[in-house]
Amino acid sequence: MQYEQVIGLEVHAQLLTRSKMFCSCSANYFDAPPNTLVCPVCLGMPGVLPVINRRAVEFTIMTGLALHCTIARETKFDRKNYPYPDLMKGYQISQFDQPISSNGWLSIQANGVEKRAGITRVHLEEDVAKLSHHHPSDEESYSLLDVNRAGVPLMEVVGEPDLRSPEEARQYLTRLRSILQYLGVSTGNMQDGSFRCDANISVRPQGETRLGPKVEVKNMNSFRAVYRALEYEFVRQVEVVSQGGAIPQETRGWVEERGVTVSQRSKEHAHDYRYFPEPDLPPLLIAPAWVEEIRSRLPELAEARQNRLVGEYGLPLYDASLLTASKGTADFFEQAVHARPLKGETLGARAKAMSNWMLGEMARLLHAEDREISDVSLTPQALADLQDMVDKGSLSISMAKAAFEEMFLTGKAPEAIVHERGLVQVSDADTLGPLVEEVLAGNPQAVKDYQRGKETAVKFLLGQVMKRSQGKANPSLTQELLSARLKTMKE
Repeated sequence: MQYEQVIGLEVHAQLLTRSKMFCSCSANYFDAPPNTLVCPVCLGMPGVLPVINRRAVEFTIMTGLALHCTIARETKFDRKNYPYPDLMKGYQISQFDQPISSNGWLSIQANGVEKRAGITRVHLEEDVAKLSHHHPSDEESYSLLDVNRAGVPLMEVVGEPDLRSPEEARQYLTRLRSILQYLGVSTGNMQDGSFRCDANISVRPQGETRLGPKVEVKNMNSFRAVYRALEYEFVRQVEVVSQGGAIPQETRGWVEERGVTVSQRSKEHAHDYRYFPEPDLPPLLIAPAWVEEIRSRLPELAEARQNRLVGEYGLPLYDASLLTASKGTADFFEQAVHARPLKGETLGARAKAMSNWMLGEMARLLHAEDREISDVSLTPQALADLQDMVDKGSLSISMAKAAFEEMFLTGKAPEAIVHERGLVQVSDADTLGPLVEEVLAGNPQAVKDYQRGKETAVKFLLGQVMKRSQGKANPSLTQELLSARLKTMKE
């Protein structure tokens, strides 16, 4: 029997506000000493009164509009009650039955065809404190609590169970993060916890319409982890039901080191959070005029930018889609394209050259170093200067790639690296001539092959000249000199 997987994602994104959701404490807690960005409100002291962060509400409306949601005319906050050490008040201020945004969709590609994945709701809540667990020995263990994160504005995007593969889930997350980055409402960084995903997955026979018991998977801190966890969980669940077993409704955690999910707690019965309206916050009325004013300020999003790069720069759709997946990458690309005046080349040629750097060497090094483009010292101007040296013939592509890697790692200017490493390309016939003669004299068999009609022998000889020149010989000029000399020898 063939089975299909049914996936729905719940994504939490920390919002880029200056202050916390319900108090004036700074929300920029990442580098702060533990428990220094706190006040009676986020410490959960008795008798304190929360105040709604207007900017966080605005960011949630922006996100809802970008996801084609309906924006509520009236919304409210609720108390979600549950006991956990990182929740000082014993409840979390969240939203239950009247979220700010609802009934939207997100476009992804499924088997080469556009597919709309439904968005159930986008609502606001407050983040919790951070627990760190320590096990100095088998006999000793303890946990520490840092309240700095408590109260940071947290936006939750709840998706419909419309995804059918780990690849669709990866696309969904990539598109959603891109939207949040373009809007400027969140960093979208999974590594530091600013963008978190819980995945609900169930399996059912192909053709079945009813949903099976779902398993919630947590503890995934990268797109790759989400992909692998869903792959593993699908295989695990299919094995269970194929052998006549039943899938318990539960929460499982992803263990990256072992590549498996493990059971954390049962969810056979819905947890009773005892939601009730937050008594210290009045219902929030969202005026249509405010919504339209926010709509008018929405920036160019990834899809529109992708189409513009194709139309304005003549880029292939493939290049444009990859470049615009990340706002940082798209910004870097356009800044590099316009960093220097055009000198003889067309805008399309300049753009394609920059695209090749961004999708080739830049992407390779970002992946190898596990870094975001915002963390790189290399500047768009430096990349434009490097390409200018290639265009002028003073650097070969192989030499430019070597310089690029050092630029990426150190932030040095290309001119300085070229000078330090002696990477200047040799484009002087008088200098290359003797090298050509040496190679021809040292490779008589290749010369004979050429004389017998084997035109590809010249490529071997070119490689030998490049080797002797340590990659500094101008390949085009060298090939011209070789071909001319071989024809003379042939006659």
